[in-house]
Amino acid sequence: METVQFTSTESINLSVPQEKTPIQHYLRQPQRLVSAIANPKLMTQLSENRFHLKMRPLNFLDMYHFQPSVVLKVVADSNGTVTLTSESCEILGNDYINDRFGMNLKGKLYPVEKNGQVYLEGKADLKVDVDLPPPLWLTPRPMLETTGNGLLKSVLMRIKQKLMNQLIADYRQWANQATTSEPTKPSLSSPKTA
Repeated sequence: METVQFTSTESINLSVPQEKTPIQHYLRQPQRLVSAIANPKLMTQLSENRFHLKMRPLNFLDMYHFQPSVVLKVVADSNGTVTLTSESCEILGNDYINDRFGMNLKGKLYPVEKNGQVYLEGKADLKVDVDLPPPLWLTPRPMLETTGNGLLKSVLMRIKQKLMNQLIADYRQWANQATTSEPTKPSLSSPKTA
């Protein structure tokens, strides 16, 4: 039985507009981050930091059409560093591949300040191991690897594009809502203690 591994890595460096509420506060809300990169219709929140995502259907060598679905764990620390890890994966629409498929996604996103400007930097690594179906056993390995790696790269690029477009827009909207609702709370609500 032929097992093949596909890999792809994508990094991001994104300048963050200055708002009154720092982006670290925004990044500590995993559901907002996941909503920015995933289609809300294909996402289910399982717990505070676990999400079930269905990806768009994929096509491999025009022979296999399938839809990956993954459970993602998203954890943010107090500095706003977000870690994404895939916990489990299922291939919808192809039982043969589903039974012989493993996926590992690891990602990190964190704010960095350089010369007074805040940037979001991060990196995602995606790795897939799959036992090839018999019709692909005679396909040249370099061709399989190039196709598979390209497929993973397109998945990561789509996530990156959504991050770059949706995340900042959502952050700005969230920060403006946070500042407009602020005046209702008195600034010195608790008495100072010596």
